Amino acid sequence: MLMLILFLIVGSILVYISRYNFMPVSVNLGPYVFSNIPLFYVIIGSLLTGLMLSYLVFLVYAISHSLTLRSKNKEIKKNKDEVLELTKRVHQLELEKEKLKTNSGNEPKDPNAL
Repeated sequence: MLMLILFLIVGSILVYISRYNFMPVSVNLGPYVFSNIPLFYVIIGSLLTGLMLSYLVFLVYAISHSLTLRSKNKEIKKNKDEVLELTKRVHQLELEKEKLKTNSGNEPKDPNAL
């Protein structure tokens, strides 16, 4: 529903622009000259060109942020793996400590032992 309202507003604005800005103008693009183009075509073309350029800038910005987040996620995953390995090592050392403390050849009964 919101899109329909937005299209109606944009359409009304375009009708207003085309109705009151119909005089022919010349457009110079470097060595090329386009003459007798209605002014509202120039206005709409400028608007569309600006929208496309802003979309391209946004796209570059989004891609750079995506790459940054991807590298951060890889770093987080690497650090989580390191924490897991260190936790395993601490658990093994606790088992060895318990073995030395009891001075027995039997390993302690630990259901979480590796």
